[in-house]
This record gives sequence, C-alpha cells and structure tokens, in this order.
Amino acid sequence: MSTFLHTSPKFENATLPEQFTYPFHYTPHPLCVQAAEEVQAYLQSRTDWHDELQQGKMFGVLIVRTPEGEIGYLAAFSGNLAGSNHHAYFVPPVYDLLNPDGYFKQEEARITEINIILRDAQNDINILKEERKQRSIALQQWIFRQFHLRNARGEEKDILQIFEENARRNPPAGTGECAAPKLLQHAYLHDYQPLAMAEFWWGDSPKGEIRKHGYFYPSCKHKCEPILNFMMQGLEVEPNPLLVSKVETEQLETVYEDEYLLVVNKPAGMLSVPGKTGQASVLTILQERYPEATGPILVHRLDMATSGLLLAAKDKDTHALLQKQFEGRTVKKRYIALLDGSPKNKVPKGFIRLPMRPDFDNRPLQMVDFEYGKPAVTRYEILSPTRIAYYPETGRTHQLRVHSAHPEGMDCPIVGDSLYGQPADRLYLHAERLEFCHPVTNKILRIKKEAPF
Repeated sequence: MSTFLHTSPKFENATLPEQFTYPFHYTPHPLCVQAAEEVQAYLQSRTDWHDELQQGKMFGVLIVRTPEGEIGYLAAFSGNLAGSNHHAYFVPPVYDLLNPDGYFKQEEARITEINIILRDAQNDINILKEERKQRSIALQQWIFRQFHLRNARGEEKDILQIFEENARRNPPAGTGECAAPKLLQHAYLHDYQPLAMAEFWWGDSPKGEIRKHGYFYPSCKHKCEPILNFMMQGLEVEPNPLLVSKVETEQLETVYEDEYLLVVNKPAGMLSVPGKTGQASVLTILQERYPEATGPILVHRLDMATSGLLLAAKDKDTHALLQKQFEGRTVKKRYIALLDGSPKNKVPKGFIRLPMRPDFDNRPLQMVDFEYGKPAVTRYEILSPTRIAYYPETGRTHQLRVHSAHPEGMDCPIVGDSLYGQPADRLYLHAERLEFCHPVTNKILRIKKEAPF
C-alpha cells in the first residue's frame, strides 16, 4: 500500500460515487470536499509555507479504493512546493525534474552558463542564442518524452504521443505537472481504482485570471484536457453536463409579441443558438414555431447558463433595424444577479471598467487584460448585500460574470458560476428588462420579466 494514501473514519460508511468525475465541469463529491478540508487544514498548519501559499497554488484530491477494498484519498499539488517535488503528505511527481543529478538540471545548468556567456561575449551572441534556442526546444521535447502517463486500461503514452493523436499544437510548458495527472498516475501505479476527483485553488488570485481562495475549479483545458481524456480511458466517467440539456422546449415562454417581433424568456440551461450537440436552442424552437419568419430571427444572445429576455424579429427588415439599435447601444438592458458574498469597499452605485479578452489557452474562459483587452463597461446598483442590478454598456462575452468575480470588480462571483466561482443548481443571473424603440411604430417598448430567484 502506498504511504501517500490517507484514510479517515469519515469514509467508512460514506456513499460512493457511481461514476468518475468529469473534470472539466463538476460539482465536488462530498468525499472530495471532506478530503479537501483535511488537506486545507494541513496547509494551514504549515506556517513555513505561508508566504509561498499566499501567492496561490492548485491542489487536488483523488478518492480511491485499494485492492483490499479500503477507501481513502491521495493529495497532490501542481508544479513544485517549497522548492521540492517530494513531500510526505503528497504523491510524488510523474517525473522528478528537480533531481540534481538528472538530465534536466544538467541541461538547465548548461543553458544558464550560456546565458552568462551571452552577457559577456557579444561576438558569439548569435551563435549562442541559436544554441540556446535549439537546446531549449530539445530539452522541452525530452521532458515531454519522460512523462509516461497511464490510463485505466493499463495503456501508456508520453505527452508528445498524446498531443499528436489529438491533433493539438505542441504541448505548453508544464504539461503533466498539474495535480490531476499526478493523482491519476499514482493511483494507476498502485492499482487503486479512481472514484472521484476535485481541484481547488489556495492563495491569492493570479493577475488577469479569476481564482478564489478555497474554491474548486475545473481542470485546465490547454494542458490537461488531452492527457486527462487519455488517462480516463477505461473509467466510467460522468457525462459532460454542458452537453446534457435539462430544459424542455415548452419552457420557452413568450413575454411579448406582435406581427413584427417577439420577446421570449429563455430558461437557464438553454442555448440561444444551436451548438455542436444538436440540442434544442431558442433559435431552433422559434424556427419551428414561426416557419414563415425570414432572416436571422434572433437579434442578440444570452449565455447558455443565463436566463431572461431575448428579442427576436419575424422578418429581415425588422431584424436589421433592431440590430442597428444594439450596435448603436441605444437598447437598455437590466440584469439581476445574486452574488456569492457581499461586495466590499463598493459604493451603492457606480461603474466597473475592466477590459477583457478571451483566455486563448483555456476557452471559453475570459480574462481581464489592461494591455490587449477590449473595453468592457458595466454600470451597477447594489440592491441588497448579495443582490445586484447590472446595466451593461458593452457586450463582451461573460462580461457580467467576470466583472462580478474579478478582485477589481465586485470580487464576488455570481452564485452558480461554474467557470469563475462555484457550481450550484443554476447560474443566478437573469436578463430582467429590455427597453428599445419599436422599428415600425416608433414607440418605446419596456419589457420586463422578473428574476425567478
């Protein structure tokens, strides 16, 4: 039995999960929460790690059953901790890059020597730079070949093989060093059966990204998705909840309608437009209900997880006139959100100005970027300690969700935000009000549908 296996009396009569966790979108199993609490208590006891942990690090726990039938958990950290890959409480790395006698440290030392020479020997700078480049590339490729990862079927592949088979670009630096691959690898090496897994963030949030202390988060896609998809082969894994529709088409309520346009109340969990899975969307439902309609029909969109008012046109001309109003930012929108906490140091009314761009390595996540992000402006009104009204003045993807969760925004994620906060039964964000000029009658329409929470 591995010395890294942790057992607890709390696990003895616990209900076990029926399927292994889908790591890219999940609600932590109660056993994972209990295990994480024990790990967090241990982290709090290590005062010598306080400063490093304050900077932030991802940790993970894996619930396993031993060949003898005992239930316990393994713990791991991403990267290294306190300058080492080896700590008694946590499983070892898939490959120890910090071995002072290993190839990596020797080559790293040589690269460092080259950097020193570059500073002192300008005549050889171009030659040395090229050597450094080629050595760095070769070293990175060598590293990826040393990570021999297993799956539940007993098959083994290195990182380069996994990424090549997935038609992905070259693996990013650090691939294979996250907590999740370490946990599964150690379990397979000791014939443990993986039952559930979760990862949580500990410490301050990184700049641009949104990470809350103690919150559980999905596995990263740019490093972990290809290798976890391989390592989970042979496990009975939960289906991706984002691909499973829980909404009936009959739930699409019409709030306002005339011969030119209509406004519907989209339920949380329904797509605005068709996705890759072919599940029902607002657009496909309206196309069935109004076969005589022409043009794009939907004038704007809402995130799948967001509920509320959507405007649709029954003909091309009406659609074009309504779109001009959105482009000219004359359409007034009001959203209601429940925050996971109370905003601190915020005046009752004000503006959030945080430029945003996609997180290209981890789509569909968005991030704050003051250098390359596009302007994103949200007017807000705090209605109660946790209830807030938003009036977006721009329409960036996930704008309200990011402006809620970011430390320079409300610093409180929206309840149920599985991307920037914690999962719940739904995302508590609702498009409550639309105000626009009717393109035919020129009358101002004010449509309202109160939030169902």
